[in-house]
Amino acid sequence: MTHGSGAARGILLVVSLACSLSVAAQTVNSSARAAFIDKMVAQHGFDRAALTSLLDEAVIDKTILDTMARPAERVVPWFEYRKIFMTEERIAAGARFWGEHADTIQEVADRYGVAPEMIVAIVGIETYFGTRMGRYRVLDALATLAFAYPPRAPFFTSELESFLLLSREEHVDPKVALGSYAGAMGAGQFIPSSYRAYAVDADADGKRDLWSNWNDALGSVANYFAKHGWRTGEPVMERAIRPDSFKGPEPSNKLALDGTVGSVTKMGYVFTTTLPTDAPASPYSFEAEGGGSEYWIGYHNFSVVTRYNRSTKYALAALQLSEAVRARYLETVAAAGSAAQ
Repeated sequence: MTHGSGAARGILLVVSLACSLSVAAQTVNSSARAAFIDKMVAQHGFDRAALTSLLDEAVIDKTILDTMARPAERVVPWFEYRKIFMTEERIAAGARFWGEHADTIQEVADRYGVAPEMIVAIVGIETYFGTRMGRYRVLDALATLAFAYPPRAPFFTSELESFLLLSREEHVDPKVALGSYAGAMGAGQFIPSSYRAYAVDADADGKRDLWSNWNDALGSVANYFAKHGWRTGEPVMERAIRPDSFKGPEPSNKLALDGTVGSVTKMGYVFTTTLPTDAPASPYSFEAEGGGSEYWIGYHNFSVVTRYNRSTKYALAALQLSEAVRARYLETVAAAGSAAQ
């Protein structure tokens, strides 16, 4: 969903499988560009001269190509990944952000049936609560990857199409909109196709603005989770213990849940949950600091979080940040209430 956002993809340092490709691919594929213009004119009614002029202004950015073509490197282990997000500064910023937008957060959480702390955590991970939404022009990023990066050209050509349609639909200036190096936009880092599919006009002002309108930005994150099946009141993951007598296999860490609470219990994992024995579940292992592993049981809502970003570490980081920010926010609310008495 948030392809190319600064949250996990830059952190995991696994940005491309095209390790052997040279950044010399920065030569523009003129025939692909011409075919794209033809399609936008024929299928969507764009003015040929205006679209050609717009694409002429798009900068083929070598920095983006360098990033996308960087050889795959070491995957950051969980205990290091966690430290990136679970900082005192980010938790405190999250509590402040919640306090500043409390009414909006509660309203969209109630409307879409999504935990408010998860909505806050997502924008905290993706853009540090809206303060780091990206520095690249979306037009430059998508044109670069559509016409000068062959390994992912079909995907990014489709996203460029979506971006231009979005610009027309939402009256967004395509020359001004900023985002990530892969074209993800706004506080929740939606790629253009997701923006068009899941963004909402939460305050009914006639525009879906994910850059500066927190009603829309928070509502859109909540809507994304709701559309992907978030279940109100259900857990995301819960910590588990494996006794010394455990004889089962190591978790596969696949995103798809392949068991139930009952089957995971029979495997020997010890955990506490309010979910029934037939609820979907799978065990997951994460690298612990100092060696060894910590074990967690993922449920249906875990799968929903991984639809936002297809990473088990991302899902667990979002859960832990959500819990920490919620606890801190409630502390500040309680402290403010005591001071007022």
